[in-house]
Amino acid sequence: MIDTTTRAAEVLKEHRASIDRLDAILVYTLGERFKHTQAVGKLKATHDLPPSDPAREAAQIERLEDLAKRADLDPEFAKKFLNFIIAEVIQHHHQHQK
Repeated sequence: MIDTTTRAAEVLKEHRASIDRLDAILVYTLGERFKHTQAVGKLKATHDLPPSDPAREAAQIERLEDLAKRADLDPEFAKKFLNFIIAEVIQHHHQHQK
């Protein structure tokens, strides 16, 4: 018979392994996302387009908030996260225009 402390340690190990896999997925997903946003930045710079698109950014934030609600994730956290990513992307776009 396995005691409860041993079982708890096993469950903890399983959760941590899942967290590690999900962290890897997040990092690779962000890497893919930034590849595309860098391509967008170069395209905008080449065609003298503005580095930011406030209407699209607002729509994306609204979309992400809705996704967050459906995923049982705090929409405010999702909004802050996307705002952080958008700020990074815009900074990269400004660098391409120099």
